[in-house]
Amino acid sequence: MEDLRDKYEVVIGLEVHAQLKTKSKIFAPDGCEFGKEPNSETSPITLGMPGVLPVLNKEAVNMGILTGLALNCEIPERCKFDRKQYFYPDLPKGYQISQYDEPICVNGYLNVKGKKIGITRAHLEEDAGKLVHAGADGLAGSSYSLVDLNRAGTPLLEIVSEPDMRSSEEARNYMEELRNIVRYIGVCDGNLEEGSMRCDANISIMPKGSKEFGTRAEIKNVNSFSALQRAIEYEIDRQIEIVEEGGKVVQETRLWDDNARETKSMRGKEDAHDYRYFPEPDLMPLKISREWVEEIRAKMPELPQAKRERYMSLGLSEYDASVIVEQMGLALFFDEVLKLGASPKIAVNFIMGEIAAYLKETKLEINETKLTPENLVELISLIEKNTISNNIGKQIIVDMMKDGSKASEIVEKRGLSQISDTGAIKEIAQKVCDANPAQVSAYKNGKVQLLGFFVGQVMKETKGRANPKAVNEILKEILD
Repeated sequence: MEDLRDKYEVVIGLEVHAQLKTKSKIFAPDGCEFGKEPNSETSPITLGMPGVLPVLNKEAVNMGILTGLALNCEIPERCKFDRKQYFYPDLPKGYQISQYDEPICVNGYLNVKGKKIGITRAHLEEDAGKLVHAGADGLAGSSYSLVDLNRAGTPLLEIVSEPDMRSSEEARNYMEELRNIVRYIGVCDGNLEEGSMRCDANISIMPKGSKEFGTRAEIKNVNSFSALQRAIEYEIDRQIEIVEEGGKVVQETRLWDDNARETKSMRGKEDAHDYRYFPEPDLMPLKISREWVEEIRAKMPELPQAKRERYMSLGLSEYDASVIVEQMGLALFFDEVLKLGASPKIAVNFIMGEIAAYLKETKLEINETKLTPENLVELISLIEKNTISNNIGKQIIVDMMKDGSKASEIVEKRGLSQISDTGAIKEIAQKVCDANPAQVSAYKNGKVQLLGFFVGQVMKETKGRANPKAVNEILKEILD
């Protein structure tokens, strides 16, 4: 299949649905918090009772505008809502209020690892509820379904990209950067596992050199970055196989089954006319003044790309900067450490080393530990003043994360202050050399790499408290 892939170019566009972090639904006053008892977050409006009227949630509009600005979109002065005539078994009204020809955001783009990916539009709409499949019926699976309408009416922003991606890796990078952005601007928690951010992938193939796109298939039910890559890779191979065998790819919607590692046909793909859009009669068109847009723009926080660039200007590698930015809590913690005047180099060594290892082992976020920016800054200060060695710092940082202890308190309690007295260090170094005559002889005969051995022995004797620079100088003086 790899050889056959060389004959084709892959064309990928993503439709990403981001649930907005409003306190109430987009057209109703009931809440939309995840994890509540089924059907407890409902109201007559959510249930589509006769005579009820939708009222637009202004905060959802604010979040839509903020996201559009973060994605370099134009914010038209007018947008409107439309009825999408499509039956959802878990949307009680029997139609969805969405936006069609006049969305809130248009003509944007996102720079992802040096590539500009266009964003056609981003529009506001209401989410559907959720079907919970239950019971057992042999090979047929569930024997009945229950409906939970808590999610129905939750505000969604659907972000539609241009078909500018040419590999599963590019699609994943785009999706990851998009999640970073919505998290940093505070409009969505980006939790794919809980469904607060979902992705549909449109995939097609065409012969290399062709200017005409092939027939696309839409892949749904993708709930992780790795699953997105796997689904795209499978679909590329499936479509190539069909074309190579003389068949034609059918425009359809397919589901990704991550357990079976394959896509399965769900239904024929609808076009816009199948939805029979018309302007929502119960909502007036929305006018968005330029003053409103600029007021929201003024609240824009630092975006992930700008943060990465700032970190790299402080001397961080591109890799370290990217890893820290990917974990928003860690980046905000790092920023506080920098504001307090700590050395970026020493701070990032701790964050990427002992702190990251502890967080991975315990499956905690940095804000779930008891380490404060102030305590880390104090630890770094003790190292810079040569009160303790870097190795001692590495030994005590885990205790600081566990119980919130201050570095100075631990150092004093355990007697960990660094030994910088050259006389004391020289005495220990001489003792180490006397105890290892064979190694001394080998060193003097040219095996200078043995210096590390002697340094290690001195540090062992001093329980890591000796000043490493002084240890090196004194050992060279003795051995040479």
